[in-house]
Amino acid sequence: MKNKENSKYKYFTGNLALFTISNFVSKILVFLLVPFYTNVLSTADYGIADVMQTTLLLLVPALTINMGEAALRFGIDRSDKRNEIFRIGLKFVLIACASVAACCGIGYALVKPEIKWYLFLFIFLFLTNCLYEYLILFFQGCEKVKIVVCGSVFSTVVLLVSNIIFLLVIKIGLNGYLLSQMLAFSLASILMLILGRKFMPDVVCIPGKKKRQENKDKEFEKELVSYGIPMIAYSTGSWINNAADRYLVSFIKGVAVNGVYGVAYKIPAILTVFQRIFAQAWQMSATKSYKDDNSKEFFSSMYTFYNTFMVVGCGFLILIVRLLAFFMFKKDFYEAWRFVPPLLISVVFGALTGFLGSICLAYKDSKAMGFATGVGALVNIILNIILIPKYGAMGAASATGVSYFLMYFMAFIKMSGHVKLDVNLPRDYFAYILLIIEALFMINGRALAMIYGDVVLFNIEIEYYAAGFVFLLILISYIKDIIKILKKLKSLPHKERDEEA
Repeated sequence: MKNKENSKYKYFTGNLALFTISNFVSKILVFLLVPFYTNVLSTADYGIADVMQTTLLLLVPALTINMGEAALRFGIDRSDKRNEIFRIGLKFVLIACASVAACCGIGYALVKPEIKWYLFLFIFLFLTNCLYEYLILFFQGCEKVKIVVCGSVFSTVVLLVSNIIFLLVIKIGLNGYLLSQMLAFSLASILMLILGRKFMPDVVCIPGKKKRQENKDKEFEKELVSYGIPMIAYSTGSWINNAADRYLVSFIKGVAVNGVYGVAYKIPAILTVFQRIFAQAWQMSATKSYKDDNSKEFFSSMYTFYNTFMVVGCGFLILIVRLLAFFMFKKDFYEAWRFVPPLLISVVFGALTGFLGSICLAYKDSKAMGFATGVGALVNIILNIILIPKYGAMGAASATGVSYFLMYFMAFIKMSGHVKLDVNLPRDYFAYILLIIEALFMINGRALAMIYGDVVLFNIEIEYYAAGFVFLLILISYIKDIIKILKKLKSLPHKERDEEA
């Protein structure tokens, strides 16, 4: 039993290491490009790019009926069906691309002349991103994590080089920014197809087997679609919680304000990098482990680890948010730092929702997550409409935080129908309240100064001391779990060596 438990952690930590390499190289390099973008692009240009990228987050999963997520889930469970999964998924990717091209073609004749070019660019941006995202999830489901890492890292290298060429050398602004992304997605997709071709020997059927293969595909396709359709509510609800505020800020306050608000998401993206690393490895582990007798103990242990890391990480980033903004945000973008604390808190609840969602999806309960995210999305829209006219982008950030918490709360209830986690909820909720208090200190703090004549005797920004004290309380509340996690991580290599011996 102990060997089996160790193998779960070994499988998880192995995938975690590979995804760490992939995400650190890709996300950190993109993160380092933020000062470059905010220096080269105007707030309006960044606002337009942000809206286009946000639209992709909605359309890609919805129009493909979440075939990427289905490929990940069934690829792990049904390894004998991976060729069929690839063919079926690719078919839905092509249908989605054709649908977007047709809609943009119709819209081309109706929109203003200055928007026509961006519609044209959006077609190719969607096509390249849709294929790239599907291949990433498909190969993850095939447990070919090294291919995923190669594709992700190569995409980042292409993005970095093309950004330098298009934005710094040729200097074509927003067009160069978008073309860099298309080039990165398309070349990375080609590389993954080349690397993965030997794992899919029967993707192209010979004529004699074609009809029989099509009948098999149709039967299996129904199973994939029945899993993917309920997830549209999940992916759409997640999109609304993550992105609807961008549209409403653009509509109510203008694209320039949305450009500032959009760049505020770049600091929470630091925490999102760690969240994504964990989530990618965890989704695979949850799917492989949910049937085991000791799955409750494994899930509870991983939840405690994840929650501890996200809460402490969030508290630390809130504490240094102004310092990060000073180095990252140039010109008119600096004021975006005020919107960061509530967005950081929303990342914590979004991460926990994703963790709980992976458990539900392991049990093929996509309807539960659709309900949780649907409730959160509805509340998000209502709060955005109420708060943005009066509080601007801060109202949007606050609405996002509230809706993500509600989504997490509903997901926890739904997940409990499958597994009762053994976790310290009172302590966790106390820490969440402390995060909110810390954020309020940072946003609303005022400098405490004493001036005698023209001499400044002292000038202490008291919010740092107050926020620092609150962060210390968060650390103290989690210190036992932090020690346990460190001991667990330290002991894993020894256990693995004992097993081999």
